[in-house]
Amino acid sequence: MSPSPEQSTVHLPRTSESDRLKRIRHSTSHVLAMAVQTLFPQAQVTIGPWTETGFYYDFDIDQPFSEADLKAIKKEMDKIIRKKLPMVREEVSREEAQTRIAALGEPYKREILDGIQEPITLYHMGDQWWDLCAGPHIDNTSELDPKAIALETVAGAYWRGDETKAQLQRIYGTAWETPEQLAEYKRRKEEALKRDHRRLGKELGLFLFSDPVGPGLPLWTPKGTVLRSTLEDFLKGEQTKRGYLPVVTPHIGRVDLFKVSGHWQNYKDDMFPMMAEDPVAQLAEQGFVLKPMNCPFHIQIYKNELRSYRELPMRLAEFGTVYRYEQSGELGGLTRVRGFTVDDSHLFVTPDQLAAEFLKVVDLILTVFRSLHLTNFKARLSFRDPESDKYIGSDDAWNKAESAIRNAAETLGMQTFEGIGEAAFYGPKLDFIFQDALEREWQLGTVQVDYNLPERFNLEYVAEDGSRQRPVMIHRAPFGSLERLIGILIEEYVGNFPLWMAPVQVRLLPVTEEFRPFVQDVAAQMQALGIRAEVDHSGDRLGKMVRNAEKQKIPVIAVVGAKEVESQALNLRTRTAGELGALPLAECLDRIHRAIGDRALGL
Repeated sequence: MSPSPEQSTVHLPRTSESDRLKRIRHSTSHVLAMAVQTLFPQAQVTIGPWTETGFYYDFDIDQPFSEADLKAIKKEMDKIIRKKLPMVREEVSREEAQTRIAALGEPYKREILDGIQEPITLYHMGDQWWDLCAGPHIDNTSELDPKAIALETVAGAYWRGDETKAQLQRIYGTAWETPEQLAEYKRRKEEALKRDHRRLGKELGLFLFSDPVGPGLPLWTPKGTVLRSTLEDFLKGEQTKRGYLPVVTPHIGRVDLFKVSGHWQNYKDDMFPMMAEDPVAQLAEQGFVLKPMNCPFHIQIYKNELRSYRELPMRLAEFGTVYRYEQSGELGGLTRVRGFTVDDSHLFVTPDQLAAEFLKVVDLILTVFRSLHLTNFKARLSFRDPESDKYIGSDDAWNKAESAIRNAAETLGMQTFEGIGEAAFYGPKLDFIFQDALEREWQLGTVQVDYNLPERFNLEYVAEDGSRQRPVMIHRAPFGSLERLIGILIEEYVGNFPLWMAPVQVRLLPVTEEFRPFVQDVAAQMQALGIRAEVDHSGDRLGKMVRNAEKQKIPVIAVVGAKEVESQALNLRTRTAGELGALPLAECLDRIHRAIGDRALGL
């Protein structure tokens, strides 16, 4: 793995981790809104929440904000802060709020008010500006440090996230307690740009997005496909050792299948629209949908026959592509797409087998992480929110499933934290949250315990005493999705993939044309051993060929000149060990082959 950026002693807490930052960022968003309406009186304000690294505010204004506008707005914000304005909470009646909003002539405030329950509170900055808000806020603008605040970007956003409604201008900003924190935040942003998988993916020729195809639907080039296939083959091999059975299922299915599973009722907004044969079928909700999940299909394979307890556990596995209708503003390279491939598996187990099988699944996930050299992760117990009505199934089923996950984590001695409300609608999860070199968090592997779908689909097996019993399902995905995993790996390695994973593992550089036959023969020998080798056919000078190979982040470069041909050797340069010099061809082949087999970072 490539080295992490220089470690800093400056800690950057997320907003949700710091009540102080929450107040600072929420208050700074109000300062931003006041500054905008001071400079642009025609601007209508909408909402301005905090985010995990800052805040934003949405404005309805005729012209987009320019870079010059942002600079002017920031100067105005500094003036407001220096005025040391008190931020005062006022509780008012609904009628009073309506009267004040009507006086301002701000329709968005009126719509927001309609969705607010009592108590209705306003926050004032001195006697100069106010907004509907529940807080919390600081007591005085003097508590804000202008040198710890920055405005970042402007983006378009639809009101209420609805593409049929007005398009607004969203100003993103960040605010911290100290200028040192802001400086560290900016440093990490610069480092993130260097690691951006969208830029590196294009430079390395791994994937692309095409407007004619559509947003959020990546196209994989030959090199990117080799990378995907390498990861797939690795996991398939690990699964085969553990008794998984491969299956393949369609990309679409009847909507009725997803009504039984509950996806249609609970997940419809995230699914692509139904495809119906005619208006009558459309009205009756009879048609086909692109699958958002693989589990209902695997359930049908299990249910095709009456299973005996002797057949359990049954472990069905598929690299299944699913489709989810993410809003265009939420798409982000490979980490948030509309079509992605899940390394999905569904295990059908007896209640007595649940604990042991769950532990085996976690062991598989940890094996995967070790092979990918991902070590900085923690486990989240993703449980339901008892106050929410989005979950299906009985309290008893949920309690049993959550207990099974908690007990497994305790048995493994894992450090965990709870995420209330993070469960899937049909069952709780153990999610593995990976923290990258920039301290950003990503969910990768997941294991879910499910008593509800076996009940909804009336799944059974014949127990040892001849009775019909209900199996328990385990849903699991060590990668999560190939797209997100590859995006994260590109950024974590900065494109310098481990030798075993690299799309091109060796590039052979002939110093002149006369050495090309020898080089091509060596490439053929490597390819026969499963080593992904290619020959530089550019005819460039050696220095340029070396630079191009390094730019393409090839792990091993082999230079071939007269001495190498004469002695049947290769002059190796590697990313991890530097220049190894001339080594006998047989030794080179053996070392490279063994390093790949060991899934090493390099030679």
